Amino acid sequence: MLDIAIKGGTLVNHDVAVPTDIGIEGDRIAMIAAPGALPPARTELNAEGMLVLPGVIDIHFHVRAPGHPQRGTFETETQAAAAGGVTTILEMPISVPGCARPDILISRRQLGEARSFVNFGLYGAAGLLDRDAILGMADEGACAFKIFTHAAPASRADEFLGICIPEEDRLYRALELIRETGLLTVFHAENERLINLFEERVRATGANDALAFADSRPPVVEAMSVAQIAVLCEAIGTPTHIAHVSGDLPLQMLRAAQARGLPITGETCPHYLVLSRDDLVRHGPYALIKPPMRSPADQEALWQGLIDGALSAVTTDHSPFTREEKERGRQNIWGATIGAPGVELLVPYVISRIIDRGLPITFATRWLSFQPAHLFQLYPRKGVIRPDADADVTIYDPRLPGVIQTANWLTKARDIAQIYDGIPTHGAVHATIVNGQVVYQTGTITAPAGTGRFVRPVRSRA
Repeated sequence: MLDIAIKGGTLVNHDVAVPTDIGIEGDRIAMIAAPGALPPARTELNAEGMLVLPGVIDIHFHVRAPGHPQRGTFETETQAAAAGGVTTILEMPISVPGCARPDILISRRQLGEARSFVNFGLYGAAGLLDRDAILGMADEGACAFKIFTHAAPASRADEFLGICIPEEDRLYRALELIRETGLLTVFHAENERLINLFEERVRATGANDALAFADSRPPVVEAMSVAQIAVLCEAIGTPTHIAHVSGDLPLQMLRAAQARGLPITGETCPHYLVLSRDDLVRHGPYALIKPPMRSPADQEALWQGLIDGALSAVTTDHSPFTREEKERGRQNIWGATIGAPGVELLVPYVISRIIDRGLPITFATRWLSFQPAHLFQLYPRKGVIRPDADADVTIYDPRLPGVIQTANWLTKARDIAQIYDGIPTHGAVHATIVNGQVVYQTGTITAPAGTGRFVRPVRSRA
């Protein structure tokens, strides 16, 4: 007898969408079958009229634990992930202290294993340029390494231990060391010297609103960094990935590198696809994200990049903060924290806009599951529904129109999520299954903390 039978839905893998029933035994997909052909199960989920996707992987996520529980914890933010249909998060190394040594990674892994509602991976930081530490984090299961190409924020230096490497020579050395692990290097791409140049010019005018922040980081800041990363990627051969591509100019630099055959990929986020500079005016510090939102033309360029494959994934950069931290920027934008929560928007937004644009629904799996699993060496355990894959499943009901209501979100940072409130959707997440357990269903968390597991890539050293 099966443990769970998902009946009546449309299976949506990256290459096919077909009416299929799905059987789960333990923590694995046991079988897929024609509608009505499954054997009996202890639990049956009626997915009639719904989309059944491989569990969604959010590859760019911040929990904030254990250093800043007032912002978010493994409990709160992974419950939010489950409510958003996300079954695996990959958590960035910004912590207290920054995740730059194996002992720090192990401590964070233990915390997540005890308290996470969904699966999680952990990035390492390579900026200490310590070979033993880098190889040690890889051996302990780091999913990838993260590098910011600008300096650490002065007020948050403890959180950014080993993460920021603005100097070209140190970047070169870090990529050489990471190459030995066989893991991906993910870059926050903004050029430090250009940031300093433009911010000095903007501050000199006395401007201190949200548009001033955007003007201090024009597209050339990001594009210059992407071009530099591409040169290093070509010279060293370390696979690289550009986080949160914000618009057309950095995307052009990414495309040029890919045209040369370099092992370089990119992602974008819902806020760059739906929001623009106008939203900075409307929402002030709550719309402060870096790189900043651009123009409607940039939005269309990003959509084209997703459709033609220049961009591999849509992810959130889920960044919880407190209302008090955001309000610091109300009178002076330079004092605000940068980032916004978004994991509960990801699946409804992507599926709804795919429907609006008349795109194949398989694109949802491609951008949210299949390609993320490949990038981080989690495939074929994750990223696909087929026998013996992990029983991570997202069930989405696209039938009823609705709107995003951030007041109902489970993230601890729901109070700063106003930039997404009122976005129209087609439907909502119906159920989220993690490791063969229903963790979320129709508005309710249904499993205990600790259901999520630590995930590590299957890798081979260079």
